[in-house]
Amino acid sequence: MLSKHSSKYFNKNKGVSSVTMVANHVPINARLIGANEHESHYVFDLLYNNTSDIRPDVLSTDTHGTNQVNFALLDLFGYAFAPRYANFSKVISDIFSVSETNDGKCQLKLKKPIRKQLCIDEWDTIQKICVSLKQKKATQSTIVRKLSSYNRSNKTMQAFAEYDRLVKAIYLLTYIDDMSLRQYVQKALNRGEAYHQLRRAVASVNGNRFRGGSDLEMEIWNECARLITNGIITFNSIIFSKLLEQFESVEAFDAVELVKQLSPVAWIHINMNGTYSFSFEGQTLELAQWIQQLSVFESEKYLKSKLSTDTLSEKLHMR
Repeated sequence: MLSKHSSKYFNKNKGVSSVTMVANHVPINARLIGANEHESHYVFDLLYNNTSDIRPDVLSTDTHGTNQVNFALLDLFGYAFAPRYANFSKVISDIFSVSETNDGKCQLKLKKPIRKQLCIDEWDTIQKICVSLKQKKATQSTIVRKLSSYNRSNKTMQAFAEYDRLVKAIYLLTYIDDMSLRQYVQKALNRGEAYHQLRRAVASVNGNRFRGGSDLEMEIWNECARLITNGIITFNSIIFSKLLEQFESVEAFDAVELVKQLSPVAWIHINMNGTYSFSFEGQTLELAQWIQQLSVFESEKYLKSKLSTDTLSEKLHMR
C-alpha cells in the first residue's frame, strides 16, 4: 500500500501524495506516491512517461525536486532542469568560492574542479543505466532512488555526482546572469501552484481526501480529479480563445491584453457541488453560440465605453 504515516501532512493518520507535472497550466501527467517519499525520485518518471501531445523540454521544480542525479539524468536524456532553490545563497556557497577581483568585480570559482576522467572511466556504466531507464526494464523511480542513495565511495555514483555538479554549476551561473531565466522559472512554478489550488478545490468536495481502499482505486480517483481539472481548463481556454478572436477583430487591443492576462485555471464560476446529468436527453448547450453572444456583448460594451471616452477627450481638447 502507498498509504503511509506522515506527521507533517496527516498528524497520526496515514495518507498519500499526488505529484503532478504541469505544462502551461495543463496537468499532463500525475502519480501517487507515499507521503514519506522524496518527490525528486519521480521527476524523471513524470517527464519521460508523459504521453500527451505537449512535450516539454525544460522542467522546473522547487528544492524538493532536486537530488544528486537529476541534473545529470535529465541532461543525458536531452532535457533541461531548471529548479528554484529556497536558499539560493547556500547552494552557491556549497559549489563556488566567492571572491573579489582587483577591479572590484565578484568572481565565482568551483571549490573543487570537475573530475572529467572519472566520468570518462565510468561512461559505459552510465550508458547502461540510461539504457535500462529508457527500456523501462526496472522501475525508473527505483533506479533514481538507488542512485541517489549510493554510498559516496561508489565510483559510478561519484561519476554521476561529478556530471551532475558540472551541469548544475552551468545552470547556476546562467541563473545568476539571466533575468529572463529567473522569470521563466518563477512563472512555471506559479502556474503549477495555480493548478494545485484548482486541484485542491476539486478535492475539497470530498473533504480533501482520496477515495478508495486500494492503490488502484486511489489512482483512479486521482486521475478522475485530474480529468475534471482538465475539463475546467479546456472550458476556460475555449472561452478566452473566442473572446480573444472577437476583440482582435474589432481592434479592441486593451481588451485583448486583458484577456491574455486571465488564468485558465479560474474556477469561481464553476459549481463544484452541483448535480450533473450526462444523459443529454434535453437541450444541449451550444457552446459556440453562447460564446459568440458573450463576445459580441463584451465587444459592444467595450466599443461604447471607448466611444464615450474618445468623445469626452475631443470635447476637453476643444475647450
